[in-house]
Amino acid sequence: MKTQPLGCAVLFAALIVTLVLAVFAQRPLPAPSPSPKESPPAPADYDLRWGVKIPLRDKVELNATLYLPKTPDGSPPKTPVVFTLTPYISDTYHSRGAYFAAHGYVFALVDVRGRGNSGGDFEPFANEPRDGHDVVEWLAQQPFCDGKVAMWGGSYAGFDQWATAKEFPPHLATIVPAAAAHPGLDYPSLNNVGYLYDMQWFTHTTGRTAQQNLFGDSKFWRTKFLDAYKKHIAFSTLDSFVGNPSKNFQRILKHPAVDIYYDAMVPTADQFKKISLPILTITGQYDADEPGAMSYYRDHIANASPEARAKHFLIIGPWDHPGTRTPTDEVGGVKFGPAAIVDLNDLHCHWYDWTMKNGTKPQFLKDQVAYYLLAAGNTGANGEWKYAPNFAELVANPKTFYLDSQNGDANGAFRSGFLSDKQPAEGVDQFVNDPMDTSRGENVEGVEPKDKTAGVDQSFALCIGKDGLVYHSEPLQKETPFIGCPKVSLWVSIDTPDTDLQCDLYEIQPDGTSVALWNDFRRLRYRESLREASRLMKGSRLRLVVYSPNSIFWQKNYNSGGVVADETAKDARTAHVKVYHDAQHASAIQLPIRELPVSQR
Repeated sequence: MKTQPLGCAVLFAALIVTLVLAVFAQRPLPAPSPSPKESPPAPADYDLRWGVKIPLRDKVELNATLYLPKTPDGSPPKTPVVFTLTPYISDTYHSRGAYFAAHGYVFALVDVRGRGNSGGDFEPFANEPRDGHDVVEWLAQQPFCDGKVAMWGGSYAGFDQWATAKEFPPHLATIVPAAAAHPGLDYPSLNNVGYLYDMQWFTHTTGRTAQQNLFGDSKFWRTKFLDAYKKHIAFSTLDSFVGNPSKNFQRILKHPAVDIYYDAMVPTADQFKKISLPILTITGQYDADEPGAMSYYRDHIANASPEARAKHFLIIGPWDHPGTRTPTDEVGGVKFGPAAIVDLNDLHCHWYDWTMKNGTKPQFLKDQVAYYLLAAGNTGANGEWKYAPNFAELVANPKTFYLDSQNGDANGAFRSGFLSDKQPAEGVDQFVNDPMDTSRGENVEGVEPKDKTAGVDQSFALCIGKDGLVYHSEPLQKETPFIGCPKVSLWVSIDTPDTDLQCDLYEIQPDGTSVALWNDFRRLRYRESLREASRLMKGSRLRLVVYSPNSIFWQKNYNSGGVVADETAKDARTAHVKVYHDAQHASAIQLPIRELPVSQR
């Protein structure tokens, strides 16, 4: 998008902030991570083959644990094989392997190269395309396989399903990617802004053995991140600062933006055109890898043939990241209701039966898109599943709210601007981004986490002052479904070479309860290119918060325009950010809200 000069050393630019769905504000959730909530206790009626070695084309061997259905005579069964390719040590998914074996499928838990008992060196996301292909073809040739191979898993194991599919192994019959991480989009950064969580994850996957307890010590990591934040260390030194110099962390620093390194990990447009196998995509409204999962889905739907599109189904639950494999009825104080708890193991089995054993279509999949509509309010009692023939139709015709304020006063929740359905004739609001100001990180983010109430906590929004902008809508006149993808368009000027912008959206219910709905951000130097469902209560207002992230959880931009990973306090420049809302520059948010039928109001 073209930029235009506006006075000395000031850029005037239209910033289009495209969708990522709700991640609880200021606390980035794990992107490529295991599910800490496992399935119910493993059935006992299966057979086991431990330490099976799978040879790859470069002579490296991957380690697999095989779970096989029991047969009366103890002979190997002849069934489709389902496998997961994981960096989290195969034992993590023992319950899943036992479940699928007890339901008639050989299930293979395979450690990625360099992890567990597999050979080779672990370079995250780099080897899975060809390794996945080779695993499929080796499994297909085994005496227990009937020639059909499928995949299971989420997060990293959601990504590697797409990575395998793009290599077109002849015997891959179906994939079911859940919460699929997308290199270059939501890993190892989000929209090119680095996570400090990267080092937590790289420590988790350092070496060959499990580091689950260290990875899960949230108090240690929060303390370390806060210390790094207060000391203004260069992001590039984070690995040494936390005590684990990491080759993988240093590798990603060489790729701060989308490039051919990440392109090689995911399907190209031409490959998406050719992917024609049945696909079931699963994500959640509070899933931190929702951007990745939806990006794969959209890219496949946009490029695939009509026949292939008809075999691609999408489920958008209300869940968080682990909930995309083991659903719960509440996340961070946001209640979903009992209908949110779907037996995804059972759904997977029915999907595999349908696509590989000529079974019937799973009853849950009543149309191409299944989405969960949260009940109005926060009781969750009446949340329900809805269906649509396609995602584009579901989110069509959004409603536009324009940013406005009285005399440029929008610096706080109690002196906010407003969201109006009429474009204002004039106006500008301003906030300050001072990278040296650590008060927010120390006094809001650095305190004891509120994981159980993160979705309804207002402490961050209420701390906004001169460092951000807040806008409220008028109370909604009727109960209103909120389904899909918000988009914020801001006309901004800055007086520094670079800065970051973030937008958070909340529902403020009539009793004052705040519910996190969505957030997204951009590093302005990348504004031109980087190479979901709830119901709003009648009487609720919408709160839009606009600010520059200055967080203990995100790579800090010191606004100098240099290499962000190497910047420290000496590079800091205070950015004065103006947001324009006038006749020529309509800053606005487009919200996917719809009228309810009279019978449902």
